[in-house]
Amino acid sequence: MATSAATATRISPFMPGGAADGTRLTSGAVALTDLTHKPRFGLKGGGSAAWFAAQGVTLPAINRIGDHRGMRVLRLGSEDILLLADGAEETLAEVKTAWQAAPAPKGYSSWREEGWAWMRLSGPRLAEAMSRLCALDLRAEKFGADDIAQTRVGHIEAVTFRSPTGFDILFDITASAYFARVVASVASHTDQHRGHS
Repeated sequence: MATSAATATRISPFMPGGAADGTRLTSGAVALTDLTHKPRFGLKGGGSAAWFAAQGVTLPAINRIGDHRGMRVLRLGSEDILLLADGAEETLAEVKTAWQAAPAPKGYSSWREEGWAWMRLSGPRLAEAMSRLCALDLRAEKFGADDIAQTRVGHIEAVTFRSPTGFDILFDITASAYFARVVASVASHTDQHRGHS
């Protein structure tokens, strides 16, 4: 019950009363969806990789994505690992509880749930929009389903990777409204370009 209460009181930026409340999330040809309320858990520092491995989590190579019991395992550095739970919330809660109870060395929390926004870009004009938002070549033949890019997206430092419907983007939560406005501008330009083509 305590976990449910804590989750219920967490306000993400685009929620009513949040810091980005009222900021438009684009939809249509380029759609931006807020996943910031979804649970995640990250560890950094010495002992992080060994602790996850001891829990049976198979760690991928750096800048690659693995899977553990329905969670996505993002390896951002040798000792920088992030678990994303979109549909595997109970499993994530178990891992987090085990970490809290474990003795050191076990790394330290990277506060990704509190400090990072989690957004998803999708839509039929996504490829064109991403080419404007990010300087990297993110075409499927160059950037695979298990690849991670730590780069700039929409003029801000971000982590991006493919999702089943598009691209997921993680970045400093304080830039949420700015990012949404940049995406809206790119989406508008993409629609205008489509209208003239």
